[in-house]
Amino acid sequence: MENLLRDDNILLNQSFNSQEEAIKRAGQLLVQSGAVTEDYIPAMLERENIVSTYMGNWLAIPHGTDDAKSAVLDSSLALLQIPNGLDWGGEEVKVVIGIAGKDGTHLELLSQIAIAFSEEENVEKIVNAQTTSEIRHILEEADV
Repeated sequence: MENLLRDDNILLNQSFNSQEEAIKRAGQLLVQSGAVTEDYIPAMLERENIVSTYMGNWLAIPHGTDDAKSAVLDSSLALLQIPNGLDWGGEEVKVVIGIAGKDGTHLELLSQIAIAFSEEENVEKIVNAQTTSEIRHILEEADV
């Protein structure tokens, strides 16, 4: 996990006007980290139009469509902490984790994140974290 979620891909205390804005920001972080090309961001938005990436427990995991595989250069994560919440298709989201998975690793990443976020206590800790190292520690303890 340490190599996949770098400190500069964790943004604390964020606020967005729409889920589209949050998806674009997560995508931009993945682009800036060199994990994906710019083409991945529209694929993330397209995925959201096909099926919501809301997972429950205040978590959304936007990621690209299968057609966007060529836009993925490396596996990486981007985490947006949104303490005041964001409407995500009628659900409240407080954590957005953008995923780019090279060679099918995104399925394993999705599974690990879903397990960590199945514990409401972990979600609350992440939503209330004050530093990127706190978030990393919570995820490491949850074995993500």
